[in-house]
Amino acid sequence: MPRQFPKLNISEVDEQVRLLAEKVFAKVLREEDSKDALSLFTVPEDCPIGQKEAKERELQKELAEQKSVETAKRKKSFKMIRSQSLSLQMPTQQDWKGPPAASPVMSPTTPVVTGATSQPTPAPYAMPEFQRVTISGDYCAGITLEDYEQAAKSLAKALMIREKYARLAYHRFPRITSQYLGHPRADTASPEEGLPDFHPPPLPQEDPYCLDDAPPNLDYLVHMQGGILFVYDNKKMLERQEPHSLPYPDLETYTVDMSHILALITDGPTKTYCHRRLNFLESKFSLHEMLNEMSEFKELKSNPHRDFYNVRKVDTHIHAAACMNQKHLLRFIKHTYQTEPDRTVAEKRGQKITLRQVFDSLHMDPYDLTVDSLDVHAGRQTFHRFDKFNSKYNPVGASELRDLYLKTENYLGGEYFARMVKEVARELEESKYQYSEPRLSIYGRSPEEWPNLARWFIQHKVYSPNMRWIIQVPRIYDIFRSKKLLPNFGKMLENIFLPLFEATINPQDHRELHLFLKYVTGFDSVDDESKHSDHMFSDKSPSPDVWTSEQNPPYSYYLYYMYANIMVLNNLRRERGLSTFLFRPHCGEAGSITHLVSAFLTADNISHGLLLKKEALMEEYAIAAQVWKLSTCDLCEIARNSVLQSGLSHQEKQKFLGQNYYKEGPEGNDIRKTNVAQIRMAFRYETLCNELSFLSDAMKSEEITALTK
Repeated sequence: MPRQFPKLNISEVDEQVRLLAEKVFAKVLREEDSKDALSLFTVPEDCPIGQKEAKERELQKELAEQKSVETAKRKKSFKMIRSQSLSLQMPTQQDWKGPPAASPVMSPTTPVVTGATSQPTPAPYAMPEFQRVTISGDYCAGITLEDYEQAAKSLAKALMIREKYARLAYHRFPRITSQYLGHPRADTASPEEGLPDFHPPPLPQEDPYCLDDAPPNLDYLVHMQGGILFVYDNKKMLERQEPHSLPYPDLETYTVDMSHILALITDGPTKTYCHRRLNFLESKFSLHEMLNEMSEFKELKSNPHRDFYNVRKVDTHIHAAACMNQKHLLRFIKHTYQTEPDRTVAEKRGQKITLRQVFDSLHMDPYDLTVDSLDVHAGRQTFHRFDKFNSKYNPVGASELRDLYLKTENYLGGEYFARMVKEVARELEESKYQYSEPRLSIYGRSPEEWPNLARWFIQHKVYSPNMRWIIQVPRIYDIFRSKKLLPNFGKMLENIFLPLFEATINPQDHRELHLFLKYVTGFDSVDDESKHSDHMFSDKSPSPDVWTSEQNPPYSYYLYYMYANIMVLNNLRRERGLSTFLFRPHCGEAGSITHLVSAFLTADNISHGLLLKKEALMEEYAIAAQVWKLSTCDLCEIARNSVLQSGLSHQEKQKFLGQNYYKEGPEGNDIRKTNVAQIRMAFRYETLCNELSFLSDAMKSEEITALTK
């Protein structure tokens, strides 16, 4: 029998939440209809902060609370819980274990133990000594106790919901957060448990294109139901509708969970609490920098060999068609025209066309092309204009050149594109410390897209140890449906995911795709987020196999069905000992707040930003350092986080970040490899623990109150 997705019993409370979520969605639609280009930079009128009436209500509520005997008892019990919690948050010398730091910052009173050779023997991890900023009091939220408890419990519930979906899909979820949420397994689990499984790179003596290591076929059957692929052990099980033992999603449970998060958005106490905590944290970090910047810098100066330029960094958001800078693309176009102008590069209506004829038909001479006339830089005019943003993929505004130079499927089999990607990869390998995760497109028009892409990868030998690949799926079903290329949305999902299930179940029959998937680490969902949709995704929404209209499904609809299929696929691949995939959609640049809610439930992380058409990765860091006045420690911390977020394997992350990279705080940081100060790591860890303790203490306070009644 299949392992059931954790299903909720729909209660009256859930129905009320669902109705509230529908009101939130209706309000969002009205705001989308009326907002202008500057709306993202204006403060919402319903913001609870800064309103005189709201402040007066809060003050009256707090005065009334102070007079309440019941509240006084709860405050007393909560104060006791906070004092215990704060005493547990301050780490001791014994808390940090692991390899010694390069030059630990020792407390002036730290004893030095000397041996027979009179050489100092440092502790396993010297406790970082720095100036800490703390605030004491009953509770540090700046709101009434009742509102604080309501906000904390709501936020804790939201984290629990996210953790549930992360674990089901083998996405990442912080262990320290799990511990504070009351999950004891989090501190005893092995490093790999619950983490995505990325295939390690081949050894130097191994062939990255070897097709002989495919595991045996299982001959399972796969059938799509309601937009989700189900796996069956054999035909008999398929007829009896008894799927293979894998977790399968439940739409009703998901929509209830989504309604809870939507309702949370409208909760006044939660918004006030979050707003004030975020303001406080921003001020706290500014104080930390002011007090400890020189101590952090001293740590870095004492770290031999390592600096910002030789720590590993990963470009986690870059499109393969934009991985080269515009000068590189221009140089390549001119080179091909000079060396092979008479080569047949296309075929139109049965007539073969040479490279020279392509440019003649466009009435241009490559010799006259410049970076400006190429016009592939995403500048200010593309901000919030996805139509102009997309047009930047067409060199000189000509789709013919895009098809020829930036596509994997064309008359040349994507040769030009592969050559440019390999040149970029070669530059990364020479730099040694830079990695990237380019995105390749799968559209869902045909199931043949996957084997064609795998064939392109192997035929042109595109593998690089400094690259991992992410598959982006454009949300353009409406275009394919209007051209009669697809009968319904379910067919698009089937074209995207069925080849992956088949390659997982019977890899001997799909050797090329099986090999390519070793180097694919995740999926992305891309397109114009500002596209308006008046359909609210719920369990009443049409199933993908009956979504036959030419209207595009909403963003949340796309995300759920992509997540659902990735979840089932990951569990099947994990069962077979194969690599798994992360879901890392574009989210948040534009569009409704429901986009962020959907991604909060389904995504491992989200990615967005402009194309790297004009600056190399190192130059992007340099510009960021100038604009935001970032220190060396800031830059190295960003670089370390990019490696953590990336699809590099467990073995590679251990090599680049340290053996204990998966642990929180200084224990998970090896300054000799990351050049991130232990003081900074301790500050981050202690601050996170403090914020999480507010949530867990509120839940403990509720339990104590319930017991005393």
